[in-house]
Amino acid sequence: MSLRILVVGAGIAGLAAARGLRIAGFRPEVVEALPATVVPGAGIYLPGNASRALRLLGLDVPLRPLGDLIFRQAFLDTRGRDLFEMDAAGLWAGVGESRALSRADLQQVLLTGVGGEVRFETEVRDVQIVDGAAKVEFGTGAVTEYDLVIGADGRRSLIRDKAGLGGPATPTGQIVYRSVVTGGPPLTDWTAVLGRRAAFVAMPMGGRRLYCHADETAPDTPNPEDPKERLRELFGSWGGPVPAILDKIEKVQVARTDEVVLRSWSNGPVVLVGDAAHATAPTLAQGAAMSFEDGWVLGQELRTAAGDIPAALRAYEDRRRPRCTEVRERTRERDRARDVPPSLRDPMLRRRGARIFADHYRALVSPV
Repeated sequence: MSLRILVVGAGIAGLAAARGLRIAGFRPEVVEALPATVVPGAGIYLPGNASRALRLLGLDVPLRPLGDLIFRQAFLDTRGRDLFEMDAAGLWAGVGESRALSRADLQQVLLTGVGGEVRFETEVRDVQIVDGAAKVEFGTGAVTEYDLVIGADGRRSLIRDKAGLGGPATPTGQIVYRSVVTGGPPLTDWTAVLGRRAAFVAMPMGGRRLYCHADETAPDTPNPEDPKERLRELFGSWGGPVPAILDKIEKVQVARTDEVVLRSWSNGPVVLVGDAAHATAPTLAQGAAMSFEDGWVLGQELRTAAGDIPAALRAYEDRRRPRCTEVRERTRERDRARDVPPSLRDPMLRRRGARIFADHYRALVSPV
């Protein structure tokens, strides 16, 4: 099948889509506005369904030496006392391994999966739908026509806007802090310390490094000028592994999280994948998994439809929307628990936390 396909964005979603298309027999072009020298920082946690999707994409083997496997998730209160634990290995048994690793390492695996054929420093300025095709104007002024354009350009997607699929993402009110720590406490489990409207998560990611992900709900305050100092203000009195980690933190990335909810993910020959279509807060660590699954399903549906792009895009959304909606609803449900006073929430979590939190993933154990 000879279709001219453009993937806009060479992050996780774009590279997953490009890989899914290549497996299905297509040869998409991939463009990225940033230079190749920009390497993603911090780390990432991939639950079992993310590993399964990478296996479908044929990328599980190069992933195996990277990062650390996560077998257990431990939840603590702010004094460092046990709330409950989840058997991550048991939850995802028969699905895939859970793993924490460097985002840069994951990016390299994904780049390898598309043969490194990415045109970096290539900006898309506009997309127009004309006679069933998509005319793309690049930053140079050049205009090229494509049979299909895949918007994988994230929460603040230009493609989403130009294709008339939706406006700006909706802020969740959360500020997220990410850091990689070397020489911190010797954690072997994914470990979360839960407070009210704030949480601190740390996990081993290989090479004696810890990936740390902290957040606070602060919808009406600006991002802190000194994120490292803000972490100390928020979490300096907390127990568990938090004090030892704070002592070792050097660099902190800070960002606000958004949610994207759309009536449709496609318009004519333009379709969205990943965060551009269905971003959520990162509470369930499902952003990458949903992007991997999107890429696999889109490729399969395009191959099945034998070049009938409208039929393929309808089938892709029909398969993916219920699953992504489930992730959004379970994310919102877990985030609402943040507003419950710990004096009420923590006793309930000690009794039923493992079952409640595991239930948030039950639907994702089923095949893609």
